[in-house]
Amino acid sequence: MFAKLFKAAPGAGVFLSATIFALGLFPACAQAAQGAAAVSDRQRLSAKGEGELRGIIGAGRLETLRWPQFGDYQGEIGDLYRSEGYALVWVRNYKPTVKARAVIKRLQAADNEGLLAQDYDSPLWAERLAGLEPQGRRASESQLLRFDLALTICAMRYILDLHLGRINPQAFHSTFEFGPDIRKPSEFLLKRVLSADDVAGAFSALEPPFPSYRRLVGAVQLYARLAARDDGGQLPASRSPVRPGDRYAGAARLARLLKLVGDIPRKAVLVPDLYSGALVKGVKRFQRRHGLAPDGILGEATVRQLNTPLAARLRQLRLTLERWRWQPRTFARPPIIVNIPEFRLYAGDAPSQKVVVGMAFEHETPVFSSRLTEIVFRPPWTVPMSIQLAELVPKLEKNAAYLQENDFEVIDAREAVVSSGTVSAALLDQLRAGLLYLRQRPGPNNSLGLVKFQIPNKNSVYIHGTPSRSGFRETARDLSHGCIRVANSEALAVWALREQPEWTPERIRAAMLGAETIEVKLTEPIPVLVQYGTAAVGENGEVRFFDDIYSRDAAEAAAFDQRATLAAR
Repeated sequence: MFAKLFKAAPGAGVFLSATIFALGLFPACAQAAQGAAAVSDRQRLSAKGEGELRGIIGAGRLETLRWPQFGDYQGEIGDLYRSEGYALVWVRNYKPTVKARAVIKRLQAADNEGLLAQDYDSPLWAERLAGLEPQGRRASESQLLRFDLALTICAMRYILDLHLGRINPQAFHSTFEFGPDIRKPSEFLLKRVLSADDVAGAFSALEPPFPSYRRLVGAVQLYARLAARDDGGQLPASRSPVRPGDRYAGAARLARLLKLVGDIPRKAVLVPDLYSGALVKGVKRFQRRHGLAPDGILGEATVRQLNTPLAARLRQLRLTLERWRWQPRTFARPPIIVNIPEFRLYAGDAPSQKVVVGMAFEHETPVFSSRLTEIVFRPPWTVPMSIQLAELVPKLEKNAAYLQENDFEVIDAREAVVSSGTVSAALLDQLRAGLLYLRQRPGPNNSLGLVKFQIPNKNSVYIHGTPSRSGFRETARDLSHGCIRVANSEALAVWALREQPEWTPERIRAAMLGAETIEVKLTEPIPVLVQYGTAAVGENGEVRFFDDIYSRDAAEAAAFDQRATLAAR
């Protein structure tokens, strides 16, 4: 039915059906009785009106809509009105119902959810409502049925957008397996919205159940207000970085901005044209919130972030909400979440950790969802062929003892060791031809560190430790070949094995420092979400923004803002 909107991945969950049955909303006999009562209470149409309604649905086009085409919804809408005996669902006694007005109010406020209210005809509802209350007479049947149908279509668009997102992620992430699914939005409309005492609560059931998502919704509303209040001024460029104590012509604009976004108190005492005191403290806080080193110096990168319009920040927040809507919704256990632009990993109630991710444009870490199924202590590393050919073979060409010095060995296709010493010209030729392979032995110098976290996926990406600590001291940590290096692999292993009591922290430590490779299967796999969001809101309410390291925001924002695709909906 909705193949033009999204192609759900094989095995994707049926969210709506699961929600309806899991909540036990309607036993079958109660549904039938309630349905019959509801139909008798509907605004009935004449034979002529029913024919007109059927004709519009059959054509898949309603001229009074902002985007008239609704072809992808024809079957669903036909089913809805057929089940109601072609009575109107939003009108009683020739007037819009209380429920209709509540839903319209929700559609008009869709911007608050990071969506675009105009997608649901927000500019037109006031006039439509007024048109149903002509002075001294009733609205015509044609007006009533068009109003009713318009609200049904817009509500259905909103249901799908709120649950699935406005754009198809697979257009931008070719290997992305789309998580959320929804079947029979017409049933949701009838059984969850039209029958709800709390319309807001009914719609909220469609949204991602993550606290991070709800905090982002609040930030969208905040930054919409801030963007409207900001004067849009730009900080002047400086030939050299502005340091604490320097005179600065942009001090007044800097103060206005930092007060507006909450990085300095509104009543802070400032010295005109001097970069000092509260301004410096405010800039340091701003830098921390924007992924910069908090040195208090107005360098090029900091000024660029300060000059980013708040409307652009609002777009980042909306895009991050959109990406949350693509994720799976139900988990047996708290998931591990990696946010690529933030360079951070979250695991339940454990402290978050720094991560290193794939290098921009060369070895980008993909967006995907998986499950942590196994933890390997003291893992070996079989070198991917691309790294073998591009990086290690040239090193071997320069240094025949490179294998021995870095704990590598040459293996064949059956993983039998061919050599662990110097590499002969013949072996080098076979390595160059891809007939033999390189493997690094387990140990403290192994590139995977002392722990590897297996998360099966199409891209052969996994989470692992590392012997190199320097990358975690960088603010921009896109430094790997695509896998995710975690700063404290031991802490993550302790958290992941917390429900397997035989794996105490002491035993985990001993396994890491032992002499053997040990593979531990999790009794219950842990969901893993690797996502891409250039905005986040902490538990303390602090709004943070990150560089678009893979340049994905621009392309996805263009698709998000596109109106033409809606004409085909």
